[in-house]
Amino acid sequence: MLVSDFNYDLPDERIAKYPPKERGSTRLIVLHKDTGEYKDSYYRNLDQYLDAGDVLILNDTRVMQSRLYCELPDGRKRELVVLEKHGDEPERVMYRGKLHDGDVLSVKGRDTEGRAPSHDHIRILQILGNGIAAVESNRPLAAIAEDYGVVPLPPYLHREASASDIERYQTVWAKNMGSAAAPTASLNMTTDLLDRLKQKGVIIRYLTLHVGLGTFLPIRTDNIEDHKMHSEWFNIPETTISAIQAAKASHHRVVALGTTVARTLEYYAKTGQTTGEDDIFIYPGFKFQLVDALLTNFHAPKSTVLMLASAFAGWENLHAAYDHCVASGYNFLSYGDSMLIC
Repeated sequence: MLVSDFNYDLPDERIAKYPPKERGSTRLIVLHKDTGEYKDSYYRNLDQYLDAGDVLILNDTRVMQSRLYCELPDGRKRELVVLEKHGDEPERVMYRGKLHDGDVLSVKGRDTEGRAPSHDHIRILQILGNGIAAVESNRPLAAIAEDYGVVPLPPYLHREASASDIERYQTVWAKNMGSAAAPTASLNMTTDLLDRLKQKGVIIRYLTLHVGLGTFLPIRTDNIEDHKMHSEWFNIPETTISAIQAAKASHHRVVALGTTVARTLEYYAKTGQTTGEDDIFIYPGFKFQLVDALLTNFHAPKSTVLMLASAFAGWENLHAAYDHCVASGYNFLSYGDSMLIC
Protein backbone atom coordinates (compact mmCIF):
# COMPACT_ATOMS: atom_id res chain seq x y z
CA MET A 1 0.00 0.00 0.00
CA LEU A 2 1.53 3.30 -1.13
CA VAL A 3 1.47 6.68 0.58
CA SER A 4 0.67 8.21 -2.81
CA ASP A 5 -2.62 6.29 -2.86
CA PHE A 6 -3.94 8.65 -0.17
CA ASN A 7 -3.88 11.89 -2.07
CA TYR A 8 -6.50 14.42 -3.11
CA ASP A 9 -6.56 17.93 -4.55
CA LEU A 10 -6.63 20.52 -1.76
CA PRO A 11 -6.59 24.10 -3.12
CA ASP A 12 -4.87 26.60 -0.85
CA GLU A 13 -8.04 28.69 -0.63
CA ARG A 14 -9.82 25.77 1.06
CA ILE A 15 -7.36 25.78 4.01
CA ALA A 16 -8.75 27.75 6.96
CA LYS A 17 -6.08 30.32 7.87
CA TYR A 18 -7.89 31.67 10.94
CA PRO A 19 -10.42 30.30 13.41
CA PRO A 20 -14.08 31.04 12.67
CA LYS A 21 -15.37 34.25 14.26
CA GLU A 22 -17.58 32.20 16.56
CA ARG A 23 -16.45 28.86 17.97
CA GLY A 24 -18.76 26.09 16.83
CA SER A 25 -20.21 27.94 13.82
CA THR A 26 -18.45 25.57 11.42
CA ARG A 27 -19.96 23.12 8.98
CA LEU A 28 -20.23 19.35 9.41
CA ILE A 29 -20.61 16.58 6.86
CA VAL A 30 -22.11 13.33 8.12
CA LEU A 31 -20.69 10.30 6.29
CA HIS A 32 -22.24 6.84 6.65
CA LYS A 33 -19.33 4.45 6.31
CA ASP A 34 -21.44 1.40 5.41
CA THR A 35 -23.11 3.03 2.41
CA GLY A 36 -20.88 5.99 1.48
CA GLU A 37 -23.87 8.33 1.68
CA TYR A 38 -23.24 11.78 3.12
CA LYS A 39 -25.25 14.77 4.26
CA ASP A 40 -24.29 18.42 4.77
CA SER A 41 -24.99 19.87 8.20
CA TYR A 42 -23.44 22.05 10.91
CA TYR A 43 -21.23 21.20 13.88
CA ARG A 44 -23.79 22.70 16.27
CA ASN A 45 -26.25 20.01 15.12
CA LEU A 46 -24.10 17.16 16.42
CA ASP A 47 -26.70 16.32 19.08
CA GLN A 48 -29.07 15.30 16.27
CA TYR A 49 -26.75 12.44 15.29
CA LEU A 50 -25.93 11.02 18.74
CA ASP A 51 -28.31 9.03 20.92
CA ALA A 52 -28.94 8.78 24.65
CA GLY A 53 -26.54 6.20 26.05
CA ASP A 54 -23.83 6.88 23.47
CA VAL A 55 -20.45 7.68 25.02
CA LEU A 56 -18.58 10.66 23.55
CA ILE A 57 -14.91 10.65 24.54
CA LEU A 58 -12.82 13.84 24.53
CA ASN A 59 -9.08 14.45 24.79
CA ASP A 60 -8.37 16.81 27.72
CA THR A 61 -4.76 17.57 26.79
CA ARG A 62 -3.63 21.19 26.93
CA VAL A 63 -1.39 22.69 24.26
CA MET A 64 1.90 24.13 25.45
CA GLN A 65 2.88 27.59 24.24
CA SER A 66 5.81 25.74 22.83
CA ARG A 67 7.29 28.01 20.14
CA LEU A 68 10.32 29.84 21.50
CA TYR A 69 12.30 32.64 19.86
CA CYS A 70 16.01 32.45 20.65
CA GLU A 71 19.38 33.93 19.69
CA LEU A 72 22.86 32.52 19.27
CA PRO A 73 25.71 34.48 20.93
CA ASP A 74 26.43 36.35 17.67
CA GLY A 75 22.82 37.55 17.45
CA ARG A 76 21.58 35.13 14.81
CA LYS A 77 17.93 34.33 15.48
CA ARG A 78 16.61 30.80 15.79
CA GLU A 79 13.14 29.38 16.41
CA LEU A 80 12.49 26.29 18.52
CA VAL A 81 9.35 24.25 19.15
CA VAL A 82 9.38 22.30 22.42
CA LEU A 83 8.34 18.70 21.85
CA GLU A 84 6.69 16.25 24.20
CA LYS A 85 8.95 14.50 26.72
CA HIS A 86 9.08 10.72 26.98
CA GLY A 87 10.30 9.17 30.23
CA ASP A 88 13.90 9.90 31.17
CA GLU A 89 15.11 10.79 27.69
CA PRO A 90 16.54 14.29 27.09
CA GLU A 91 14.22 17.12 26.15
CA ARG A 92 13.80 17.59 22.41
CA VAL A 93 12.99 20.53 20.16
CA MET A 94 12.30 21.13 16.50
CA TYR A 95 14.42 23.97 15.15
CA ARG A 96 14.58 26.35 12.21
CA GLY A 97 17.94 27.56 10.97
CA LYS A 98 21.34 25.91 11.24
CA LEU A 99 22.45 24.62 14.65
CA HIS A 100 25.34 22.47 15.88
CA ASP A 101 26.06 20.27 18.88
CA GLY A 102 27.11 22.48 21.78
CA ASP A 103 25.40 25.68 20.60
CA VAL A 104 23.88 27.73 23.41
CA LEU A 105 20.83 29.84 22.69
CA SER A 106 19.38 32.60 24.84
CA VAL A 107 15.59 32.70 25.07
CA LYS A 108 14.04 36.01 24.07
CA GLY A 109 11.58 37.36 26.62
CA ARG A 110 8.29 39.08 25.84
CA ASP A 111 9.06 42.57 27.17
CA THR A 112 5.99 44.04 25.45
CA GLU A 113 3.81 42.18 27.94
CA GLY A 114 5.44 43.83 30.91
CA ARG A 115 7.63 40.90 31.84
CA ALA A 116 11.31 41.10 32.63
CA PRO A 117 13.60 39.86 29.86
CA SER A 118 14.29 36.15 29.93
CA HIS A 119 17.57 34.96 31.41
CA ASP A 120 16.96 31.38 30.29
CA HIS A 121 19.25 29.52 27.97
CA ILE A 122 19.07 26.26 26.03
CA ARG A 123 22.07 24.15 25.03
CA ILE A 124 22.05 21.80 22.05
CA LEU A 125 23.22 18.38 23.22
CA GLN A 126 22.88 16.57 19.91
CA ILE A 127 21.45 17.17 16.46
CA LEU A 128 19.24 14.13 15.86
CA GLY A 129 18.26 14.75 12.23
CA ASN A 130 15.03 15.81 10.52
CA GLY A 131 15.23 19.18 12.23
CA ILE A 132 15.17 17.67 15.73
CA ALA A 133 17.71 18.24 18.51
CA ALA A 134 18.19 16.93 22.03
CA VAL A 135 18.69 19.82 24.46
CA GLU A 136 19.21 20.79 28.08
CA SER A 137 18.19 24.03 29.78
CA ASN A 138 18.84 25.97 32.99
CA ARG A 139 15.31 25.18 34.22
CA PRO A 140 12.55 22.85 32.99
CA LEU A 141 11.86 23.46 29.33
CA ALA A 142 8.09 23.29 29.84
CA ALA A 143 8.33 26.12 32.38
CA ILE A 144 10.37 28.26 29.98
CA ALA A 145 7.81 27.64 27.25
CA GLU A 146 4.94 28.55 29.56
CA ASP A 147 6.63 31.85 30.49
CA TYR A 148 7.99 32.93 27.10
CA GLY A 149 6.55 30.66 24.40
CA VAL A 150 3.86 31.41 21.85
CA VAL A 151 1.15 29.22 20.33
CA PRO A 152 2.66 26.60 17.98
CA LEU A 153 0.43 27.14 14.96
CA PRO A 154 0.79 24.57 12.16
CA PRO A 155 3.45 25.60 9.61
CA TYR A 156 0.97 25.52 6.70
CA LEU A 157 -0.86 28.56 8.12
CA HIS A 158 2.17 30.70 7.16
CA ARG A 159 1.52 33.32 9.82
CA GLU A 160 2.50 34.31 13.33
CA ALA A 161 0.17 33.50 16.22
CA SER A 162 -2.19 36.30 17.22
CA ALA A 163 -3.76 37.04 20.59
CA SER A 164 -6.93 35.18 19.57
CA ASP A 165 -4.94 31.99 18.89
CA ILE A 166 -4.07 31.70 22.58
CA GLU A 167 -7.73 30.95 23.26
CA ARG A 168 -8.86 29.42 19.99
CA TYR A 169 -5.99 26.93 19.48
CA GLN A 170 -7.11 25.27 22.72
CA THR A 171 -10.21 23.25 23.58
CA VAL A 172 -12.71 24.74 26.03
CA TRP A 173 -11.97 21.87 28.46
CA ALA A 174 -8.16 21.74 28.06
CA LYS A 175 -6.65 20.56 31.33
CA ASN A 176 -3.47 18.45 31.26
CA MET A 177 -0.49 20.36 29.87
CA GLY A 178 1.72 18.53 27.39
CA SER A 179 0.68 18.74 23.72
CA ALA A 180 2.77 20.21 20.93
CA ALA A 181 -0.40 20.70 18.84
CA ALA A 182 -4.14 20.82 19.40
CA PRO A 183 -6.59 17.93 19.00
CA THR A 184 -8.19 19.94 16.24
CA ALA A 185 -11.62 18.31 15.84
CA SER A 186 -12.31 19.46 19.40
CA LEU A 187 -11.64 23.12 18.63
CA ASN A 188 -15.18 23.49 17.26
CA MET A 189 -16.87 22.04 20.34
CA THR A 190 -18.62 24.50 22.68
CA THR A 191 -19.87 24.28 26.24
CA ASP A 192 -23.40 24.90 24.95
CA LEU A 193 -23.23 21.89 22.63
CA LEU A 194 -21.74 19.73 25.38
CA ASP A 195 -24.62 20.75 27.67
CA ARG A 196 -27.19 19.85 25.02
CA LEU A 197 -25.53 16.47 24.47
CA LYS A 198 -25.62 15.77 28.20
CA GLN A 199 -29.26 16.83 28.42
CA LYS A 200 -30.05 14.35 25.64
CA GLY A 201 -28.41 11.56 27.63
CA VAL A 202 -25.09 11.34 25.81
CA ILE A 203 -22.36 10.36 28.29
CA ILE A 204 -19.24 12.54 28.17
CA ARG A 205 -15.92 11.06 29.26
CA TYR A 206 -12.28 12.08 28.91
CA LEU A 207 -8.84 10.67 28.27
CA THR A 208 -5.45 12.32 27.78
CA LEU A 209 -3.16 11.94 24.80
CA HIS A 210 -0.41 14.52 24.38
CA VAL A 211 -0.23 15.30 20.66
CA GLY A 212 3.39 15.07 19.70
CA LEU A 213 6.21 15.02 17.20
CA GLY A 214 4.49 12.98 14.51
CA THR A 215 1.96 15.75 13.95
CA PHE A 216 4.68 17.82 12.28
CA LEU A 217 6.53 15.16 10.33
CA PRO A 218 5.62 13.88 6.85
CA ILE A 219 5.79 10.19 5.99
CA ARG A 220 9.20 9.66 4.40
CA THR A 221 8.65 6.17 3.00
CA ASP A 222 6.88 5.14 -0.21
CA ASN A 223 5.21 2.12 1.37
CA ILE A 224 2.85 2.76 4.27
CA GLU A 225 3.95 -0.44 5.98
CA ASP A 226 7.54 0.88 6.21
CA HIS A 227 6.57 3.97 8.22
CA LYS A 228 7.45 3.90 11.91
CA MET A 229 4.82 5.72 13.95
CA HIS A 230 5.90 8.12 16.70
CA SER A 231 4.98 7.56 20.35
CA GLU A 232 2.67 9.81 22.36
CA TRP A 233 1.95 9.62 26.10
CA PHE A 234 -1.61 8.73 27.06
CA ASN A 235 -3.80 7.94 30.05
CA ILE A 236 -7.36 6.57 30.17
CA PRO A 237 -9.14 6.99 33.53
CA GLU A 238 -11.10 4.10 35.01
CA THR A 239 -14.33 6.12 34.73
CA THR A 240 -13.84 6.22 30.95
CA ILE A 241 -13.10 2.49 30.76
CA SER A 242 -16.26 1.74 32.76
CA ALA A 243 -18.39 3.94 30.49
CA ILE A 244 -17.03 2.18 27.40
CA GLN A 245 -17.77 -1.24 28.85
CA ALA A 246 -21.30 -0.19 29.81
CA ALA A 247 -21.96 1.23 26.34
CA LYS A 248 -20.77 -1.94 24.64
CA ALA A 249 -22.87 -4.11 26.97
CA SER A 250 -26.01 -2.04 26.24
CA HIS A 251 -25.36 -1.79 22.46
CA HIS A 252 -24.69 1.93 22.48
CA ARG A 253 -21.94 3.62 20.50
CA VAL A 254 -18.49 4.75 21.54
CA VAL A 255 -17.86 8.03 19.70
CA ALA A 256 -14.28 9.31 19.43
CA LEU A 257 -13.88 13.08 19.22
CA GLY A 258 -10.78 13.21 17.05
CA THR A 259 -8.14 10.86 15.74
CA THR A 260 -6.13 11.24 18.97
CA VAL A 261 -8.99 9.67 20.92
CA ALA A 262 -9.51 6.97 18.28
CA ARG A 263 -5.82 5.99 18.35
CA THR A 264 -5.76 5.87 22.14
CA LEU A 265 -8.89 3.74 22.43
CA GLU A 266 -7.73 1.27 19.79
CA TYR A 267 -4.30 1.03 21.40
CA TYR A 268 -6.02 0.17 24.68
CA ALA A 269 -8.17 -2.42 22.88
CA LYS A 270 -5.03 -3.96 21.36
CA THR A 271 -2.77 -3.95 24.43
CA GLY A 272 -4.97 -3.57 27.52
CA GLN A 273 -2.77 -0.67 28.66
CA THR A 274 -4.52 2.34 30.18
CA THR A 275 -1.43 4.54 30.41
CA GLY A 276 1.97 4.69 28.73
CA GLU A 277 3.30 5.34 25.24
CA ASP A 278 0.93 4.91 22.29
CA ASP A 279 2.61 4.18 18.94
CA ILE A 280 -0.25 2.55 17.05
CA PHE A 281 -0.40 3.29 13.29
CA ILE A 282 -3.89 2.86 11.85
CA TYR A 283 -4.35 2.58 8.09
CA PRO A 284 -6.77 0.69 5.79
CA GLY A 285 -7.07 -2.96 6.72
CA PHE A 286 -7.13 -2.15 10.44
CA LYS A 287 -10.04 -3.65 12.36
CA PHE A 288 -11.54 -1.23 14.88
CA GLN A 289 -12.55 -2.86 18.15
CA LEU A 290 -13.90 0.01 20.26
CA VAL A 291 -14.68 3.06 18.13
CA ASP A 292 -18.15 3.06 16.56
CA ALA A 293 -18.24 6.66 15.29
CA LEU A 294 -15.55 9.26 14.68
CA LEU A 295 -15.88 13.06 14.72
CA THR A 296 -12.84 14.49 13.00
CA ASN A 297 -11.56 17.43 10.97
CA PHE A 298 -10.40 17.24 7.36
CA HIS A 299 -6.83 16.02 7.04
CA ALA A 300 -3.90 16.87 4.79
CA PRO A 301 -3.14 14.66 1.78
CA LYS A 302 -0.81 11.69 2.44
CA SER A 303 -0.98 12.17 6.23
CA THR A 304 -1.22 9.45 8.88
CA VAL A 305 -4.47 10.94 10.19
CA LEU A 306 -6.00 10.82 6.71
CA MET A 307 -5.07 7.14 6.61
CA LEU A 308 -6.76 6.56 9.97
CA ALA A 309 -9.96 8.21 8.72
CA SER A 310 -9.69 6.10 5.56
CA ALA A 311 -9.36 2.93 7.62
CA PHE A 312 -12.56 3.84 9.45
CA ALA A 313 -14.69 5.12 6.56
CA GLY A 314 -13.14 3.35 3.57
CA TRP A 315 -10.90 5.37 1.24
CA GLU A 316 -13.38 5.46 -1.64
CA ASN A 317 -16.13 6.76 0.66
CA LEU A 318 -13.82 9.29 2.27
CA HIS A 319 -12.34 10.49 -1.03
CA ALA A 320 -15.79 11.07 -2.52
CA ALA A 321 -16.89 13.03 0.56
CA TYR A 322 -13.68 15.09 0.52
CA ASP A 323 -14.15 15.95 -3.17
CA HIS A 324 -17.71 17.04 -2.41
CA CYS A 325 -16.52 19.23 0.47
CA VAL A 326 -13.79 20.87 -1.63
CA ALA A 327 -16.34 21.66 -4.34
CA SER A 328 -18.89 22.87 -1.76
CA GLY A 329 -16.59 25.38 -0.08
CA TYR A 330 -15.87 23.57 3.19
CA ASN A 331 -12.82 24.81 5.11
CA PHE A 332 -10.06 22.29 5.74
CA LEU A 333 -7.40 21.40 8.35
CA SER A 334 -6.93 22.64 11.91
CA TYR A 335 -9.25 25.67 11.98
CA GLY A 336 -11.66 24.22 9.45
CA ASP A 337 -14.93 22.29 9.30
CA SER A 338 -15.54 18.75 10.51
CA MET A 339 -16.84 15.33 9.53
CA LEU A 340 -18.84 12.79 11.50
CA ILE A 341 -18.20 9.24 10.27
CA CYS A 342 -20.81 6.87 11.64
